[in-house]
Amino acid sequence: MSDGGLPHRSERSELIQLQSLGVVALGGVIGSLARYGLAEAFPHGSGQFPWATFATNVLGCFLIGVLLARLTPRSHPLLRPFLGTGILGGFTTFSTFAVDTEKLLHEHVIVALVYFFGTLAAALLAATLGEWTGPKR
Repeated sequence: MSDGGLPHRSERSELIQLQSLGVVALGGVIGSLARYGLAEAFPHGSGQFPWATFATNVLGCFLIGVLLARLTPRSHPLLRPFLGTGILGGFTTFSTFAVDTEKLLHEHVIVALVYFFGTLAAALLAATLGEWTGPKR
């Protein structure tokens, strides 16, 4: 501790890092549970279009666009790691998207290609629309 009981700069930096890690972890749990719930509510069988994963990634990208448009330099410093990296990072699942695509390629090539390119296009469009939806900083 420095004079007056205030932490040194390195101690403050370490505290901020620990707080960031905590909010990312908490947000990740929340986002992952939301994704799991959506996947359970809308399961897909072998060879079927994975609508839950598609919707998760498109919605997540839209919300990331909104979040980035709404956050300002004056926003709480833990808001972006909690909402963006934590909740939305845990919610979106591009790894499942890759696995779903690979599985579909072996069973239904056309569905796999529609899923792959459709997800990419819809996710990019959703992020852009989300950014446009948010107020300008």
